[in-house]
Amino acid sequence: MSLAELSTMVANRLKQDAQALRAQFAKPSIGNTRACVLDDVLPVATAEAIYRAFPRNQDMRLMDTFREQKYTSKSVERMDPLIHDALFAFQAPQVIEAVTAITGLRDMVGDPSLYAGGISAMTEGQFLDPHIDNSHDGEGRLYRVLNLLYYVSPGWRAENGGNLELWDEKVKQRLELPSLFNRLVIMQTDRTSWHSVNRVRVQGKRCCVSNYYFSPHSPNGVEVTHITFFQGRPEQPLRRFLATADGYARTLVRKLVKRGLGRQDVYRGGPPRG
Repeated sequence: MSLAELSTMVANRLKQDAQALRAQFAKPSIGNTRACVLDDVLPVATAEAIYRAFPRNQDMRLMDTFREQKYTSKSVERMDPLIHDALFAFQAPQVIEAVTAITGLRDMVGDPSLYAGGISAMTEGQFLDPHIDNSHDGEGRLYRVLNLLYYVSPGWRAENGGNLELWDEKVKQRLELPSLFNRLVIMQTDRTSWHSVNRVRVQGKRCCVSNYYFSPHSPNGVEVTHITFFQGRPEQPLRRFLATADGYARTLVRKLVKRGLGRQDVYRGGPPRG
């Protein structure tokens, strides 16, 4: 199946449920965060093929800190071509147009360098603590405004864990969105859109294809710049203290070293495949 075929199917599926998705997105899910959920995004056989095409854990980058534990990669030039096409299908103009009609956000563009996007996998015990995403693209010119998270683990159940959680502004109340097979979550991202992934409770691999949209317009209507900032969960006061201190320290480093000290990890494989 080609990139063009995948993007057409995604766009058509979004358009099919556009009215219901607009209604979901129009009302904040929790706090000020708006999101909508679309199931059965692609034919089952296609979604299963994307899952099977995921690289082995040892061929991905392990993120292992007190803030998060997961495998990630954006080195799609070394992966099954289907992973490349699954990623970039969500950046096709017709898909961005369909998402624009649902969210009402203006002048959005995709992320061809995969500065923010890529694939991720989580196994038993892994997690991602509450956080807000960094505010801009790699050049600091465009605001990050939208997350598109597509889950492809067959048979994944809510009780398995590894589910997306949306939090209120004080990171006290949460809404859990299970990472079910063939499900797409479209979520706004701004300075109050705290979100996390709870611990995976079973053996197996929770896989996600992640895309992010950027815009020249601030999602809050005001100029703001911030790094990815973590919090602890409400039941983890010590981790919450450490995460806050860590966030301020990393903010200071970013002010002193504009591109930060972390590994610059972007896709350098050229334009998307036809």
